[in-house]
Amino acid sequence: MAHKTILKFGQPEGADSSDLPGWVVVEGKPTMKTAVQHTTRDGKVLSGTWQATPGTYHASYTDYEFVHMISGRIVITPDGGEPVEVGPGDAFVVEADFKGTWKIIEPVTKHFVVTVGS
Repeated sequence: MAHKTILKFGQPEGADSSDLPGWVVVEGKPTMKTAVQHTTRDGKVLSGTWQATPGTYHASYTDYEFVHMISGRIVITPDGGEPVEVGPGDAFVVEADFKGTWKIIEPVTKHFVVTVGS
């Protein structure tokens, strides 16, 4: 089978509704769904769609992530750092050593690209 060189994301299907490793609920009852929609042949890059409901997680990252926000609002605060609010249309990166909170203010949909083992 030929490897696709262009893949357009449609509606996420088969999303995993368990919390991501390193993410712990610290306020409210947020839920998340992660749909990995593409993985490179070598397995080092994953991309897809993530959705979450309001509440707060403390997250510990081990991999680099690029994010493009589709909808919703989040206040991300690194441990010991200043809060950063992101919303629809914003794009940002989270470095592999990030530790801090993700306070989901409004239901979120984002596209992500993660480099595994970065």
